[in-house]
Amino acid sequence: MYKNFIKGFLDFTTALLGLIILSPLFILITVFLYFANQGKPFFIQARPGKNGAIFHIVKFKTMNDKKDKDGKLLPDADRLTSIGGLVRKTSLDEIPQLLNVLKGDMSLIGPRPLLTHYLHLYNDFQNRRHEVKPGITGWAQVNGRNAISWDKKFELDVWYVDHLSFGVDLKILFMTVLKVIKKEGINAADAATIEPFNGN
Repeated sequence: MYKNFIKGFLDFTTALLGLIILSPLFILITVFLYFANQGKPFFIQARPGKNGAIFHIVKFKTMNDKKDKDGKLLPDADRLTSIGGLVRKTSLDEIPQLLNVLKGDMSLIGPRPLLTHYLHLYNDFQNRRHEVKPGITGWAQVNGRNAISWDKKFELDVWYVDHLSFGVDLKILFMTVLKVIKKEGINAADAATIEPFNGN
């Protein structure tokens, strides 16, 4: 009942209310990032959703597009802007994903949507993360986020799929608030983002 009906209703109403309440902050961050990223405040990228269906995730753009002499993008840590770093540390870069929740592409809570080119690398167990909608936050995010290994991340994602309930979602929501306040697990050690997944 909760998984098939109530969760979707709560996602939509909470995302709508969240966007209304956060709209002043949304506009302010958009303006700052517009100037910091040469007119590009948003990061839009294709990601796999439920059952692997592709959608376009929307986040605040925290890194610029600076390239080296060969035309290749500089490492993530070198492209992270000052305002982008602040937005990321406070997890405010996730706010635009409320639009994805309103569209029905995402849930507030679920496994984080990863890159599309990882799809062919998953084994059957890892691919089970796509049995539910991806989320803005999830069980892996409150248990290490980018600071844990890929194996542990998949293990936590599949655990959530098997234990999805109102109680679990409420616990994740509460733990997410604490993690954001403490700024825990945002980056892997010595990196702006987690290392790419290269398969098993």
